[in-house]
Amino acid sequence: MNAEARIKELGITLPPPATPIGNYVPGVRVGNFLYLSGHGSERDGHPTARGKLGRDLTIEEGYKVAREVGLNLLGSARGLLGSLDRVKRVVKVLGMVNSVDGFGAQPKVINGCSDLMVEVFGDRGRHARSAVGMAELPNGIPVEIEMILEIVDAPARTGGKKRTPPRVVARKRKR
Repeated sequence: MNAEARIKELGITLPPPATPIGNYVPGVRVGNFLYLSGHGSERDGHPTARGKLGRDLTIEEGYKVAREVGLNLLGSARGLLGSLDRVKRVVKVLGMVNSVDGFGAQPKVINGCSDLMVEVFGDRGRHARSAVGMAELPNGIPVEIEMILEIVDAPARTGGKKRTPPRVVARKRKR
């Protein structure tokens, strides 16, 4: 089953891509890879959660926030690609968790995003990953995640004018 059909089957509504809060773009395509900038849990330009894991939020709450961040990443990917069916595989996830000293459950938190990728893409959603603790994140958000996707080219358009290659004319050399 393709990703768009799976999202529909799961009853997931993806948010529109968020507007960057700095001088950067949501993602950059290089060859067959889409590099998505760090995303947080935001709606309408405002964080939906704030605080530190291990003090203000539990592991379970952090897991839900990481899942929401995953939805934001998918929304941006769809916005940049036109369709998530162009995702060949999720390659890498970097999860950053705003956590107190001594908190070591960052991988359990970032599983919220990782589990979502597997739900949507199946085995193509399994990825390499880093889950690290941070002293602070922008606007006090608890989780920021960036992701790298391998993509396939969009299907060729039909019905348009075909370009014919320029004609090569052989010339005789003067001697």
